[in-house]
Amino acid sequence: MGHTATEQAGSGGLTATEHRLANGLRVVLSEDHLTPVAAVCLWYDVGSRHEVKGRTGLAHLFEHLMFQGSAQVKGNGHFELVQGAGGSLNGTTSFERTNYFETMPAHELELALWLEADRMGSLLTALDEDSLENQRDVVKNERRQRYDNVPYGTAFEKLTAMAYPDGHPYHHTPIGSMADLDAASLEDARAFFRTYYAPNNAVLSIVGDIDPEQTLAWVEKYFGSIPSHDGKQPPRDGSLPETVGGQLRTVVEEDVPSRALMAAYRLPHDGTREADAADLALTVLGGGESSRLYNRLVRRDRSAVAAGFGLLRLAGAPSLGWLDVKASGGAEVPAIEAAVDEELARFAEEGPTAEEMERAQAQLEREWLDRLATVSGRADELCRYAVLFGDPQLALTAVQRVLEISPLEVQAVAKARLRPDNRAVLVYEPTAQTDAAGTEEEEAAK
Repeated sequence: MGHTATEQAGSGGLTATEHRLANGLRVVLSEDHLTPVAAVCLWYDVGSRHEVKGRTGLAHLFEHLMFQGSAQVKGNGHFELVQGAGGSLNGTTSFERTNYFETMPAHELELALWLEADRMGSLLTALDEDSLENQRDVVKNERRQRYDNVPYGTAFEKLTAMAYPDGHPYHHTPIGSMADLDAASLEDARAFFRTYYAPNNAVLSIVGDIDPEQTLAWVEKYFGSIPSHDGKQPPRDGSLPETVGGQLRTVVEEDVPSRALMAAYRLPHDGTREADAADLALTVLGGGESSRLYNRLVRRDRSAVAAGFGLLRLAGAPSLGWLDVKASGGAEVPAIEAAVDEELARFAEEGPTAEEMERAQAQLEREWLDRLATVSGRADELCRYAVLFGDPQLALTAVQRVLEISPLEVQAVAKARLRPDNRAVLVYEPTAQTDAAGTEEEEAAK
């Protein structure tokens, strides 16, 4: 059953219709005939927060396994068929979901739907020890390349583990640990698929130059016979007190280019008015080269070469305000940290100026427009709001809620949350080898 699309205030004229198959699959359609392309986005309600201790990384591992073939599509066939038809595709994993997406020429939409349905319905027939071992090695190599062997690569993992206590569902990141990846068995993988890769645990959005009636007929044809599964347990409770209650701190000595100050502040859950206020606060403080922290640390003090402050929105746990400052030259972290705290205290006391509010709201509005301007971005946003908040229509009006936030609300969340006793701090100090190399380079330059 579908319901009629209605143009909502603040939606920019965009519409979406919702439908549900008998097996529980939720389907969201949004017509856009501006260009002859169509985007398919499939969100499964499973991420690293659904994992248990000793079996971390399964959600991300499965993202890779989904590209290893299914009953009708062997090996690398999913990539070959989509790219051969002129499309693009990928998948990603986060704390709260795993998604798969294709953007196709409009006349190739049926192919994308068939491919997604084939692996949802039949991946287990193709999953064997060889494919598991192959993708286990790929994920471990990805961890080395993106986390373990790059400067500051494990910062996110370290700060997340500090910000969320041991045993919390968000304590570990989606990449998982090497030990847990090694420990995952074929039966672990099969059980994970049976539990989470079911139509009643997914949202399918299709956006672009589509015929809704024909599109729904294809969805019913290819997905309608896939059985639902009722074995999923709800994710563990991710709630925490509003503030950390004290400052957590770790100093890391590594071979990094410069000193760095990073911090994670505990902020309101996504989907709340307070989260939108926090987003505006962090945009004023650290959202680009016109922000307060950039002007103070980079332009005025010249103690940093980069300074940013952004919001990691999370629905099932407190969001994180993410501070990232890279020091310049011989600048010391204590001086940078004191300057940061001074700016945050001043902001909490005074709040944003009218000009800062206007600029921050315009920046977030532009980011919202950028996401919805492409068929793939809109498909992803519709899935996000459907999976995390139960209503895809919220994607079309999200900016209106940001524009309704007042300066007093922004000041209030800053005063309550952007405090030294509500953060986990990570300080990077270059090793002696790095310092010596830097000195040698400076001497050579002379």
